[in-house]
Amino acid sequence: MADAKTLIVPKGATGVLVFADGSAVFGRGFGAVGEAVGELCFNTAITGYQEIMTDPSYAGQVVTFTFPHIGNVGTNADDVEADTPFALGCVVRQDVTEPSNFRNVQPFDAWMRDHGRIGLSGVDTRALTRMIREKGAPNIVIAHDPDGQFDIAALAAKAAAWPGLEGMDLAIEVTGKDSRLWNDGGWTLGAGYSHGEAGADRPHVVAIDYGAKNNIFRNLVKAGARVTVLPATATFDQVSALSPDGVFLSNGPGDPAATGAYAVPVIRQVLDADIPVFGICLGHQLLGLAVGAKTIKMHQGHRGANHPVKRLEDGLVEITSMNHGFAVDAATLPANVRATHVSLFDGSNCGIALTDKNAFSVQYHPEASPGPQDSFYLFQRFVDGLKKAVAA
Repeated sequence: MADAKTLIVPKGATGVLVFADGSAVFGRGFGAVGEAVGELCFNTAITGYQEIMTDPSYAGQVVTFTFPHIGNVGTNADDVEADTPFALGCVVRQDVTEPSNFRNVQPFDAWMRDHGRIGLSGVDTRALTRMIREKGAPNIVIAHDPDGQFDIAALAAKAAAWPGLEGMDLAIEVTGKDSRLWNDGGWTLGAGYSHGEAGADRPHVVAIDYGAKNNIFRNLVKAGARVTVLPATATFDQVSALSPDGVFLSNGPGDPAATGAYAVPVIRQVLDADIPVFGICLGHQLLGLAVGAKTIKMHQGHRGANHPVKRLEDGLVEITSMNHGFAVDAATLPANVRATHVSLFDGSNCGIALTDKNAFSVQYHPEASPGPQDSFYLFQRFVDGLKKAVAA
């Protein structure tokens, strides 16, 4: 890292990461010109950079990719989890090259530019990753200027002034604003996503969108559900007015305790009404809060497509995709809640189930299919249970 006190920008540097302590990492900027402030994290996946950048759970964060070759297959309209990127930017080792893939529609650097996202290449991303592992996820400013003109002291002050993700409700910023039906199903090569699968004869799932990835809804449809999506601020009356057979709690960004201020009372009402519940990621954390557990900010978080999780009921190990910086504190689980999954990296909680209600959740992302199908059973288990209840 360069010492910000010298305020010397290396020759040829057009991008920079500036830390709250005034230190800086220089490289070559790409994508949009400008600056953004947020938390720096790392992701260990070797594929799926477009899905990562468009995951709403990355709101407020800049992603360091540990895999060196990012952007080499370009971008397309199918490999996204939302209509726009939510990650503020990304840091990569190698310069983005010309795309080499038959599905490419637009080069990654142009896609980043058109969506107002800043990229930084030519950086020792493994050194950054080691720093984050040792010291935790820092607040930073990422900046891109083709002329290499940076006021490092001012950028450091901006990074220092940013309050951080703890205590921040970001779900309210990324959620959809209106109720909507969801009809897209699975993807096939040459045909894209299926449409119009979810007929009225299917069990009805009301999904609360705290910043959901689209593929979650597709997997619910694939498993046999009919899905209506409501915004994060939906009330219990709005949920119950749709006569759901089950309620799904989505992933999303920010501090679950902050989002829980309005989400937890609704979830408790859903549980009191004996409506089956399934949650993923932030939805898992919110379910934990709703039953009386606590959540904690993690030192570095879990982000990648290669995280082993042990299923406690039979010892099976699932290879999972993860993206979270908060976790349910397993030591605070009440007597009517059992842990169902744990991370084999650090032993943190990755799943819970209520013993007196039909409600369960997982911390990881079964819709991302890194296994590739290790965890799809969770969608099937939820929807099959609704089918049996409807038929009874």
